[in-house]
Amino acid sequence: MARKEIIALILAGGQGSRLGVLTHNIAKPAVLYGGKYRIIDFTLSNCINSNIDTVGVLTQYQPLKLHSHIGIGKPWDLDRMNGGLTILTPYQRFEKGEWYSGTADAVLQNINYVEEISPKYVLILSGDHIYKMNYSEMLEFHKKKNADATISVIDVPYEEASRYGIMNITDSNKIFEFEEKPQKPKSTLASMGIYIFNWSILKEYLMRDHEDPNSEHDFGKNIIPAMLNDGKNLYAYQFTGYWRDVGTIQAFWESNMNLIDRIPEFNMYDPYWKIYTPNPVYPAHFIGETGKVTKSIIAEGCMIYGTVRNSVIFPGVTVQEGAVIQDSIIMSDAFIGHNAEINCSIIGEGSVIGNHVRCGVGEFAENLYNPKVYNTNITVIGSNTVIPNGTTIGRNVVIDNFVIPQDFTTSEIPSGGYLMKGGNGQ
Repeated sequence: MARKEIIALILAGGQGSRLGVLTHNIAKPAVLYGGKYRIIDFTLSNCINSNIDTVGVLTQYQPLKLHSHIGIGKPWDLDRMNGGLTILTPYQRFEKGEWYSGTADAVLQNINYVEEISPKYVLILSGDHIYKMNYSEMLEFHKKKNADATISVIDVPYEEASRYGIMNITDSNKIFEFEEKPQKPKSTLASMGIYIFNWSILKEYLMRDHEDPNSEHDFGKNIIPAMLNDGKNLYAYQFTGYWRDVGTIQAFWESNMNLIDRIPEFNMYDPYWKIYTPNPVYPAHFIGETGKVTKSIIAEGCMIYGTVRNSVIFPGVTVQEGAVIQDSIIMSDAFIGHNAEINCSIIGEGSVIGNHVRCGVGEFAENLYNPKVYNTNITVIGSNTVIPNGTTIGRNVVIDNFVIPQDFTTSEIPSGGYLMKGGNGQ
C-alpha cells in the first residue's frame, strides 16, 4: 500500500452500556440516529470531507450490524485500491486471541496495519460522537505548533467538566497538565477523544505502555500523561462547533429532538459538508388522507395515517389511523397500531406497537431495573418487540428486545417498571 501522510483509526468497539437496551445487540456506533443515519456515519463523513482517504475502523463489541453497515466503505467513497477503509477486529496473534484491553492497546494490536502504510501522522477518533469537523485544519495546527501530539478540546459547562478529561493550557494552547475526570476542575476544556500523533513517537509510547503491567492501556489515562511527564510538545486544538456524546438515553433523545428545530444547532442539510450513509431501498414516504405531521423528520418508506408531532421517524415505519406520536423516536420498520398513543418514547427497530396501546403516560417514577441508565421521563422499547393490543405503559419504563405478547403477564406496566427477557418486573 502506498505511503500516506496521515491515516485515521476509528475506535468503534464500545458497548455503550449507558444506552441500555438500545445497545444490547449492537455496538454504540451502529445505533440509529437522526432519521436516516447510524452514529458512526458522522465520523466517517468527517474523514472523507477532510480528504482523509485511508481509514481503519477498530471494532469489537457486537460488530455484526456495524460491519454490515460499513461494508467496504462505498457510501463514503472509501472503497479504494490505494488506501480506503479497512475493518480491524481482534485476532489471534500468538497462542490465543486477545480482546482489546484499552484504547491504546487497540491501536497497538493493529500496529502492523499502520506500519504497512507508514504514515507520518495518525489521527485517532471515536466512532460514537455526533459532530462535523475538518480534521485537515487540525492537522495544519499540529504542524504549525511542531507538536508531538494534538488533542481536540471543547469548552463545556463547569458543572459538567468533572465527567471529562480536562486539559490545562498556556496562552499558546500548549498543554501543561491533564486531569482525568477531576472533582474540582481547573479549566473547562474537555478532551473530545480526537488525537493527532506523530506516528514515530506514538509507536514508542505504545510499546512502552504495553510493557507496563499496571497500565490500563488507555490514551487518556496512560499515554497522554506519560508524554506530558516526559516533556513532549502537546497542544490543545480548540473546537467551537457542535459536538455531542450521545452516550445516555437522555442525551440521545435530546440530540435527536434538537434536529427538529426550525434552525437546528446541528445542521444536517449543509450542502458543503454532507453526511453520507448507505441509502435504504424504500419508496418515498407517504402521508395518507388521515395523516397529520407537525415539525417532524419523516424518512423514506414511511406510511403515515395517524398524527406525528415533534418526532423523528426512521425509514419503513407505518403509523396507523388514529395513532398519535409525540416527542418520540421511532426506529426503522416499526409498526404503530390503530389509536395507539406514544409520548416521549424511543421505539426500537422492527418493533410492533399494538392497537390502543398507551406508551409514556402517567407520572415519573424511578426505574426499578436500572435507575442509573433509565432516569428520565423517556420510555424505551427495544428492537423486534411486540406490545399487545390495549397495553398501558408508563413513563421511564424499559422493555427488552425480542419481547413477545406471551411475555406479558399484565396489561399495564406502571411508570418505572420494566419487562426483560428472563426476568419480569412488570
